[in-house]
Amino acid sequence: MSDLGIDVSRETLDRLHAYVALLEKWNPRINLVARSTLGQMWERHFVDSAQVFGYAPEDAEHWVDLGSGGGFPGLVVATLALEYRPNLRVTLVESDTRKATFLRTVIRELGLNAKVIDKRIEAIEPLNADVLSARALADLSMLLAFSDQHLSEKGTALFPKGATWEKEVLDAQQTWRFSYDRFTSKTEAEAVVLRIREVSHV
Repeated sequence: MSDLGIDVSRETLDRLHAYVALLEKWNPRINLVARSTLGQMWERHFVDSAQVFGYAPEDAEHWVDLGSGGGFPGLVVATLALEYRPNLRVTLVESDTRKATFLRTVIRELGLNAKVIDKRIEAIEPLNADVLSARALADLSMLLAFSDQHLSEKGTALFPKGATWEKEVLDAQQTWRFSYDRFTSKTEAEAVVLRIREVSHV
């Protein structure tokens, strides 16, 4: 399925379309995604999330998505994992009870290998993630603090960032040491996906 940026089976595509249907059903009640993005939902949310999946280490076993909201990229990752990485389990962290209920509904309906923790990120015991992701959650300095708490020693963080990503990196380097690669976003010319490792305090 080239418009997703990754070839997927009919079964995976059916799951993703079922996810879209649930999102459209629930969104008027709990505002999972901005209404202005509904018309471009596939590219703005699904393709954007699928590209993050592509930058993760293939041997990862535990993926943690922070502030999952409507499930991006966490639920897309869990859906793709069923086909590509069946040993990968996904944990979605979402403190909003209504959004957490939506996430659990999608997991159940699609048969995903995922679970939801409905607590604040800071209040959770370290999750020891092989991969940590967060989309539109916080600035990079805060995300690195979360990484320091929840990422395994050899883990990888994947953070989509907008046009101001370079400033965020410079600001974060005042407080944190980390190595990073950047990949130009497939959905927005000035945006990137940051792949970060070796996070520690300055």
